[in-house]
Amino acid sequence: MNKSDLIDAMAEHAGITKAAAKKALECMLIEVEGALQKGNRVSLVGFGSWSVTRRAARDGRNPQTGATIKIKAQKRS
Repeated sequence: MNKSDLIDAMAEHAGITKAAAKKALECMLIEVEGALQKGNRVSLVGFGSWSVTRRAARDGRNPQTGATIKIKAQKRS
């Protein structure tokens, strides 16, 4: 299911227009993104959860040449 399919399903089940369903979905995604940017964890029971984790810098290896490379610290959701 992609975003368009989800919007169509939301509109049908809620009895609202596709425009209203799209706006509701986009507002929800904006709020989830904002919470993650603040470092919070988002959990919707029965649906899913999102959080940001930190990965430390580390050494990696180029699979083609075998050369050692530095991988920067990262934040992942």
